[in-house]
Amino acid sequence: MFVLAQEIAAREHRTISELFREALRRYKPADPEWEALMSWGRAHGKTLGIESEEDVERMSDEFRQERRQAAAR
Repeated sequence: MFVLAQEIAAREHRTISELFREALRRYKPADPEWEALMSWGRAHGKTLGIESEEDVERMSDEFRQERRQAAAR
């Protein structure tokens, strides 16, 4: 199933994260707890300087690279 998601994301020029976020938005019914969590996440993201999906991807890549470097030591 993940391979199919990767193929769709590549075909639509999206990241896997973008694809799954959209899928959740489309198929998940409105949920006050979910909306509260998303609101908190957006606010917390702003404090970290996250303004776009690209920022999330960049920070994720940086974190993974730091972990690989630490593991290599």
